[in-house]
Amino acid sequence: MARERADELNLSDHELVITRSELDSLHDDLYVLACAIEDTERDLAALDGEPSGRDLRRMLDWLVESARPLGGREISAPRAHQ
Repeated sequence: MARERADELNLSDHELVITRSELDSLHDDLYVLACAIEDTERDLAALDGEPSGRDLRRMLDWLVESARPLGGREISAPRAHQ
């Protein structure tokens, strides 16, 4: 069915159609992850000396929490209007 819909829209094998809401959600999740990476890099740079285990755990928890929504994400093609 997806192949038929792609043919109807004249899409190549390298093009994809997704819903705006799905794209927005993906963008939001990527933004949160980018912020977590930036926060972690900033926190590491601000430390004097070696980070404590507690510091590393806090940073790692923030990174994992931020990445979790992307872990199981699947992108599905929108249904054709009938």
